[in-house]
Amino acid sequence: MAQSAAPAAVPAAPLTLPLKAIAPWAVFFGILMLALIYFVGAEQGATSLISGESVHEWVHDGRHLLGFPCH
Repeated sequence: MAQSAAPAAVPAAPLTLPLKAIAPWAVFFGILMLALIYFVGAEQGATSLISGESVHEWVHDGRHLLGFPCH
């Protein structure tokens, strides 16, 4: 029995992702995060886009968790 039962190891090629494939998703999630930070941190202030207290009440605990003062 001169042959080995284990197959020869083939070196794995590194996975490469082109920038053109990542850029639209990065822009999308960047805009989404900016909108989230706006609604959690700045909504119901001087730059309020939505009148009333509904947005403030929905994100109130998140404001405190992230360190934004609201009282």
